[in-house]
Amino acid sequence: MNRIDRLFQSGKKDILSVYFTAGYPKLDDTQAIIKSLSDHGVDMIEIGVPFSDPMADGPVIQASSQTALNNGMSQKVLFQQLQDIRKITDIPLILMGYLNTAMQFGFEKYCQKCKEVGVDGLIIPDLPTEVYENDYKQFVEQNGLRYTQLITPETPDDRIRLIDDLSSGFIYMVSSASTTGAQQSFNDAKQQYFSHVESLKLKNPTLVGFGVSNKETFRAAADHSRGCIIGSAFIKLLGSSKSIDEAVETLLKQVKG
Repeated sequence: MNRIDRLFQSGKKDILSVYFTAGYPKLDDTQAIIKSLSDHGVDMIEIGVPFSDPMADGPVIQASSQTALNNGMSQKVLFQQLQDIRKITDIPLILMGYLNTAMQFGFEKYCQKCKEVGVDGLIIPDLPTEVYENDYKQFVEQNGLRYTQLITPETPDDRIRLIDDLSSGFIYMVSSASTTGAQQSFNDAKQQYFSHVESLKLKNPTLVGFGVSNKETFRAAADHSRGCIIGSAFIKLLGSSKSIDEAVETLLKQVKG
């Protein structure tokens, strides 16, 4: 069974998925970050593939991507780093990157390589839903991967249902229409949005991302979904902490206490 499916079918609530940029802070930190997150009980990990023009990302993740690229990170290097990752952890791993990177690698080859190293799913925020269905879905499914798409407060219900039909694993419920970045709280409008999506009773479970950084935002989001995705807050900690373990431990204290 795909590890993403296994996680959501377990019935677990308050799922915590953590994003980090591969190659940041240092080029060879990838395995160490994955191991630390896994050892500390994180449920799922999103590995960000750095790109020079990450349009969905806020300044923190943009800066980490540029540092990673300067460090020499590439899709080829990342796959090399992930070659033995399944000797370290059995939790779900997702690659989150932009279409240009996957296309440069060769999309079919990209999916095959994900399967080979033990990656469970993909998130490609700039790949339009209809283009995915017509041109790329077959390669994702042939390799047993799950494909997560994003919805925002501006996504109409009929569009949400289309995305639900063409997604697998889970749906990434973006807390706002802006770029990524930590927030201290979610206002009433955002909580109404979370509640409305919950009321649609989609076939895929949802996780909330963009802005989750503390207990308040985690709780507000997780009350209407299966859990949350944290990125910018963790990237900041990786850049300021004395060690990877310290960054992970601080993050868990911030969001779960």
